Amino acid sequence: MTVEPPWDRRGSLRRHSRLFAICLIVLFAHACLPLEVSVGKNNLITAINGSNVTLPCSFMACIGFNTVTFSWIYSSLNSSLKPEELYKGTLKDKKSTPKPEVIVNRNERMERVQLLPSNETKDYNLSLLLKYVDFDDTGRYTCVVKNEKEKGATHNATIILKVVDKFEDVDNTLTLIIVAAVGGVIGLLILILIMKKIITFIIKRNRDKKKDCLVSSSVNDNTDNASKQESKAKPKA
Repeated sequence: MTVEPPWDRRGSLRRHSRLFAICLIVLFAHACLPLEVSVGKNNLITAINGSNVTLPCSFMACIGFNTVTFSWIYSSLNSSLKPEELYKGTLKDKKSTPKPEVIVNRNERMERVQLLPSNETKDYNLSLLLKYVDFDDTGRYTCVVKNEKEKGATHNATIILKVVDKFEDVDNTLTLIIVAAVGGVIGLLILILIMKKIITFIIKRNRDKKKDCLVSSSVNDNTDNASKQESKAKPKA
């Protein structure tokens, strides 16, 4: 059997340690490099005609960011219409304030948008306030962010805005029926369990009474038999 020298073991261990460290660095870089853009859990927003609506958007990058370019693009649900750039700006770093860029071909919708201030969280806020929405504002709003640290890679997330005259009343009849049915079944199960406990208790108590009666009867019989034997054993005078 060949025995590996101690120095070869140490060299092999160092090589494996370096390989493990390189794998960790590659995995961390792969998971951490991409910038992530989010518009929240629900990407469908319903607003009443004439109201103000916030279009949420935030981004985060675990390696930080440098000279981020961002924009908001509106696309009508009618695919034949061209997308419109509503807002465009740059951001040097998280401590700086976004600087808007000039959009040459402005329209009425652009005059009703306002970038909201950032919040104090790990995500940087690029939410847009759209004022006095009307039915023509229904469509897709895409938040686009490009980070120079990622060699100009572009990330985006989309919100669908639906403008209505009034909110529809939600019919909860089916929900109430389901809740009532489930509640009735649970109540019936509880009642069955209670009745089972009561019946078990009554049966057990009756059994205990019968046992007591049998024991008492047996004691009495034994006492009577003993008395009879004693009376027979006594001699006649």
